[in-house]
Amino acid sequence: MKKRWIVFYVLVAGLANAAERPNVLFVAIDDLNDWIGCFDGHPQVQTPNLDKFNAEGGMVMYDAHCSSTVCGPSRSSLLTGKYPHNTGVYGNTTNLRNAPKTKDLLTLPQYFSTHGYHTLSSGKIFHKHPVPGDKGNAKGDEGQWAFDEWVPLKGGVGAISKDRPVNGLPALLSDKSYHAKGFDWGPTIGNDETKMKDYITAEWAAEQLNTREFEKPFFMAIGLSKPHLPWYVPQKYFDRYPLEDIELPKTIPDDLEDIKNKFGKPVKPHNTWVRVETAGRHKEAVQAYLATITFLDDCVGVLLDGLANSKYADNTIVMLWGDHGWHLGEKQKYGKTQLWQESCRVPMMVKVPGVTPDNKQCMGVVNLIDMYPTLIDLCGLPKNPENDGRSFAKLLQNPDMKWNTPTLSDYGYGGHRIYDGRYSYIVFTEQGTEELYDHKNDPMEWNNLINNPEYEAIKERLKALVPTEREPESPRNGK
Repeated sequence: MKKRWIVFYVLVAGLANAAERPNVLFVAIDDLNDWIGCFDGHPQVQTPNLDKFNAEGGMVMYDAHCSSTVCGPSRSSLLTGKYPHNTGVYGNTTNLRNAPKTKDLLTLPQYFSTHGYHTLSSGKIFHKHPVPGDKGNAKGDEGQWAFDEWVPLKGGVGAISKDRPVNGLPALLSDKSYHAKGFDWGPTIGNDETKMKDYITAEWAAEQLNTREFEKPFFMAIGLSKPHLPWYVPQKYFDRYPLEDIELPKTIPDDLEDIKNKFGKPVKPHNTWVRVETAGRHKEAVQAYLATITFLDDCVGVLLDGLANSKYADNTIVMLWGDHGWHLGEKQKYGKTQLWQESCRVPMMVKVPGVTPDNKQCMGVVNLIDMYPTLIDLCGLPKNPENDGRSFAKLLQNPDMKWNTPTLSDYGYGGHRIYDGRYSYIVFTEQGTEELYDHKNDPMEWNNLINNPEYEAIKERLKALVPTEREPESPRNGK
């Protein structure tokens, strides 16, 4: 404990010689929920590399949540340090560089570059947006401008069939969303994971760590795209999860009946859930997601082994995170969005060499938006007054301390969730829906307590934290 105090003090106080500051490995994972072994996620999931990382000091932030449940606004939020309701960046079609409230902010990598770090990146960190005049979006804006060094993705292997969807899941005639064809899975051509983009990205990062002499401390941001749809991975990963043995998440048939809008009508099941339910293919969907997670875990293993075998291992902070959660049938839904637990809770793991303990789950309530101020503190950089988040550097040093200040997640204009570690209050002001859940007694959020008088005081306490001022939606791409 005394040793951790000393190391922590040095990191937080900063070092006189900037070159001695810790490096940062910032690892983004797209659409990964809590189905990881060391998060007590799905009981059958195979994630040996993430579990090994936890065993070697990669502390599990067990109660971590996102500031938005959609890729674009989640990443824009955590990278600028501002909540969506304070910027108007609510959807995937808004580029933060075009939003009046964010276009002049220093993003996290820019802040580190400004303060003496060499920043480099490959893979998905920022959400990709079209560039005016760029036919086919071949040279889209992927946040290249935010890094000193940026390497585009290479490689990739397609599915064994040219048909879409490969899985043959019938679409609803009324469904015009991305999921109509994008909700898909199947094996790739060949059976070689090393040709997949994420694997190549992980190998590139490992090579940088083992062959380069960095003259400055580095901030390396690596983005891994799986398990984002479609779930196309080599057959060997499907084989790891025999279909007949698949365990489905627990659900109840009338889950949405107690969530009423302002007209008194209950929320409807998600279109994709209806498709899967009608076709009776829930096990196949869960198998495909599990298979893709295990492929992702192999990529993480390549990356983390690369760091462990490098000379930078003992002076590099690792912050690994998923941009939001994902439903696999819970709340009669497949996918992200909305503000239920399965969408809001995210996998986050943090390793500060000499500080974070082995095999540890930290139960403190944190948010992805807190990563910006936390990394600033850990690396001894000046605080950024623009940050909305709260540094949890002290929690990393003392992971058993009480840390349950309520946290916020936004979804669209007027959608908010306040969560304090036990209770979650959800409101959609436009639709008129309200929800209240007690996670101690109802972890799957089956019982909406919003009209239960015994919980009135709890409801009012959390409701008082809901933002009352919201920025209008910022311009969308092409407008």
